[in-house]
Amino acid sequence: MKRSSTVARGGVVRRAVLAAVSVALVAGCTAQAAGTGSGTAGPSGRAAARPSGSASAPASASPSASESESGSATPGASPTDDGKAPSSSATFPTPEPSGSASASASEGASASPVLMKDGDENEQVRELQARLRQLKFFDRAPTGFYGSMTARSVKSFQKKQGLTGTGSVDGTTWQRLLGASRKPTADELKPSTTNALDTPAPACMTGRVLCISKESRTLAWMIDGKVVSSMDVRFGSENTPTREGTFSVGWKAREWTSTIYHTPMPYAMFFSGGQAVHYSSDFAARGYAGASHGCVNVRDRAKLAVLFDQVKVGDKVVVHW
Repeated sequence: MKRSSTVARGGVVRRAVLAAVSVALVAGCTAQAAGTGSGTAGPSGRAAARPSGSASAPASASPSASESESGSATPGASPTDDGKAPSSSATFPTPEPSGSASASASEGASASPVLMKDGDENEQVRELQARLRQLKFFDRAPTGFYGSMTARSVKSFQKKQGLTGTGSVDGTTWQRLLGASRKPTADELKPSTTNALDTPAPACMTGRVLCISKESRTLAWMIDGKVVSSMDVRFGSENTPTREGTFSVGWKAREWTSTIYHTPMPYAMFFSGGQAVHYSSDFAARGYAGASHGCVNVRDRAKLAVLFDQVKVGDKVVVHW
């Protein structure tokens, strides 16, 4: 009786121990699944916290915030003295020779990350346009805005190079362009205008004047008869024409949205009611294929930003043929 009682107590103890181990294993699997197997991210974007000691992937396995947000990281890139993104061939992977099998496979699969695409606006896009212009694929002054005209030019260059015509610039396309062109000069990057300046109207020859010619489609910023800067412009359509005459800058707004058409009007300088000189992304993208609702559109945002800071309320505006 004594021995059987001891055996019975031993059996109870073993069952209790096994039950405790089973519970611990179940709890451990649940925590691991929540932390790793489920792949669910918390509010901050990180995976749920794991207990210390549980296995986890190295921190370097996930992309950095700057890489994931930019979509096209350029390791080690830093602005040059003139403010452009670097154009060194070391910035992007050097492509294989076009005749190799690996190059063909890479190009066909479009494995290279996209560096520039429709809608981008920066100094590297300006350099892209200047290089394409050297090769006769782009027939206008660089603006720094990647629109449909730039996409068509890139596609033409890609097809000429035997690449897939995507219209976007990946590493392979950029390397080919660097090899086929030279570094643009300052004048190639920012020519004064695409169009030749018209003879200023007599009213433009005195004082501080935004002298705007419908004939040459240009704006000349003039002080006492001398041209300080100039840029291409476009005007309203036949239904919404830009008014002609001598006006003055009534007020300015660095950021403004039209209350009638609900479109952005950055660097707006109002001179006749709701008509203003302002930057137009549509003009930058489509050129003279479009028209404004009566305003004087400028397509070079950087040049207009400088002009905006120079022009004062009360300065003269002359719109003439």
